[in-house]
Amino acid sequence: MAYIHNMTTTAPEAVAPDLAMIEGLARDAVLALPEPFRAAALHIVLRVEDFPTDEILEAMDLHDAFELTGLYDGIPMTEKSVTDQPRQPDTIWLFRLPILDEWAERGDVSLADLVTHVMTHEMAHHFGWSDDDIAAIDPWWE
Repeated sequence: MAYIHNMTTTAPEAVAPDLAMIEGLARDAVLALPEPFRAAALHIVLRVEDFPTDEILEAMDLHDAFELTGLYDGIPMTEKSVTDQPRQPDTIWLFRLPILDEWAERGDVSLADLVTHVMTHEMAHHFGWSDDDIAAIDPWWE
């Protein structure tokens, strides 16, 4: 799939990637994970929205919705106990418009690479990965 790199073009085919495209790229990032992470990551709920809600921004003490490209909402695996009762499913939120804004500002990465980077960062919270763990999975850090 070809991605449009110049978001200012007025050509009819220059449509901003929609929620479904961002979700597809995020799911591709999960499928590219090495085992055993891939199997575990498939159990994380993925939500893609245009922007974080006001409640999320307030909880994170953020004033600009463009500051947040993704969010992990759950209990990291390193902190879970088999005796804990799950209150809600672990969820990764991706925010389409902040991701597209960062993609357009950077101009030096593909949209797929940026979505993979955001997903990897959020999965790092779930799995309790160190920076070295992240670097082994996401070459963004190199």
